[in-house]
Parts: sequence; C-alpha cells; structure tokens
Amino acid sequence: MAKHTYKFCFGPWNISEGQDPYGPPVRTPQTFDWKLAALKKLGYDAMMFHDDDAVPDVSSKSDAQVRKETRELRKKLHDAGVAAELVAPRLWFDPRTIDGAYTSNDPQCRRYAIERSLRTIDIANQLGTKLIVLWLAREGSYIRESKNARQCVDYLVEAINRMLAYDKKIRISIEPKPNEPMDHAYIPTIGHALALAQLTSDPERVGCLIETAHAILAGLDPADEIDFAMSFGKLWSIHLNDQNGLKFDQDKPFGSANLRVAFNQVRALERNGYGTRGEYVAFDVHPFRPTKPEHWLAHLENSRRTFLKLVQKARTFDEKQARALIRDRNYADLDQLVIEHLLGK
Repeated sequence: MAKHTYKFCFGPWNISEGQDPYGPPVRTPQTFDWKLAALKKLGYDAMMFHDDDAVPDVSSKSDAQVRKETRELRKKLHDAGVAAELVAPRLWFDPRTIDGAYTSNDPQCRRYAIERSLRTIDIANQLGTKLIVLWLAREGSYIRESKNARQCVDYLVEAINRMLAYDKKIRISIEPKPNEPMDHAYIPTIGHALALAQLTSDPERVGCLIETAHAILAGLDPADEIDFAMSFGKLWSIHLNDQNGLKFDQDKPFGSANLRVAFNQVRALERNGYGTRGEYVAFDVHPFRPTKPEHWLAHLENSRRTFLKLVQKARTFDEKQARALIRDRNYADLDQLVIEHLLGK
C-alpha cells in the first residue's frame, strides 16, 4: 500500500451548539476566529465552507459586500496557514427552497438557486479553491405526485451546466444522501451522482463527495462506495463520520459505532491512493449533545486519532496471509484475522 501523509479538514458547523429537531442549543456559540484557532490547535490543514459560513447572510448582501468579506476571510485563512477546501451553497435554509432548490416547481425559486450557486463560485474563487460541493438536500419530494422526477433530472442538469459554463475551471462534487430532510431524494447514492455527471456538458468536471453516514443510511457499505467512486477517478472529497443504523443523520465521531466498517473505509482509501492528488480527509462529525464546553473539540480530535490509528492498522494488516485464506475460501479464518488485528493481537 502507498504510504503518504493525509491532510485534514472540517467545517465551522462541526463545532455545533447541540441544537437538534427536539431541543434548543446547549452550548454558547463561539466566534469564527475561535473556531479557526481551534482548527489550527488540533493540527488540521483546511476548512470547508458553506457560502454563508464564508459570508454570513450572503443572500442579503451586495456583490461588493460579498467580495469585501471574502477578501477579509481569505486573509484570516492565509495568516493562519489554513486552506479553503471547498465551498457549498447552503440552499436548504432559504424559504424559497421549501419545495426544492434546483428542482422546485416554481421557476423563480429555481432561478434563485442557480444565481446563489454562481455567487458561491465567486466566493470559492476568492478563497482560492475550485471545488464546489452540492448537497442536494431538498432535491426530492414529500409526495410522489407533486413532482415529475424525470423533469427534475433535467432541472439538475440545467443547474450544473450553468455552473460549469460560468467558470471553466471549477469542479463540482455531488454529495448524495438518501433521505432527510426529504422523504426521498432524487440523487440518493454515489451511483446516481456519477450517472447524473454523465448527462452534464462537461462530465470530467463533475464528481462526488462521499459521506459515511449517508452511505449507511442508504443500506450501503461506505468502503464499497469509496472503491466505486475511485474506480471512476471521481472521489474529490470525503466526509468521514459514523452512523448507528437507519436513523436520522447522526454524524457520530469516525469509528464510534462500527470500528470494522471504519477500518475498511481506511483500507479503501489506502489502496486507491486517496490524498495523493491533494484531496483532504474531512470529518463531518458533531459533539454529542450532552458535551460540556470544555470537551467541545474532543469529537474532532478523536476522529483524527482514530483515522490515523486505522491507517496504521491498514498498513500493517497481513495481506499475504489474507490472500492465502481467500484462495482457500477460508472466510471464517479471514474474518478472525481481521478481528484479531483490530483487537491488537
């Protein structure tokens, strides 16, 4: 296996205050400067952004204001020695996207979603990144009869084509999720995302972002999704976390619920050389709601520690013995080989 050094990333939202659909925040919000300092303290290399993480209340501001605030942010990042990994339009918060953004039945709402996405590209350029991520949060339906799914695919392609034409150097990573907040999403898996890419005007510039929990919510194994995406050369970012079954999107610390599933994700990243072309390992994880402020960063520190320990486990796994057991179809002993390796035999 290739041995290289990984670079790490998280977003400002990963230092959350504990609010969930059933209760209010339980920790006092911290400033962006505090979060940036925390990122550096933990040894992370980059930060990912929604457009309104970079420029708060972005929709209400003029182009000049957006440029000014983005320049100020870029200086902060530069002074801290931190890169901007990606920027994503946060379309699902705006009231105009209540019934979808790119796939809304209202053409004015679809127009708003595209215009905001183009502004996101401007922000990304000013921050020094060419990676745009689309989490198609509300691109689905609550009632099947309320939308024409075939037409919605056309709407998605139209929106992506507008972005590709707006900037010839950007790359777009689609981050699929099978459910939540919609009943069903139109692009629920990596296979759907990569198929959609082929319908666009420049498929080479449309790839994907895998989030562990989203794959699990689709009943899939994240390691298989990683191998699949990388067989196309289209895994341009990854959000590692964990998920305890088919519940809401939990964003648990990496390896928290299933260490063996996490181990196989790391093996997949290793065998495909993820990170050797500049990709970051991002942890889209949240603190447990009961977390005290003095333990606020533990989920990020622990996820990185677990990942690095699993890298060593992947690199020291007895591949020769495993291949011999596979040739003999002795999967019982192969199973035990993995278990004992993870237990530290």
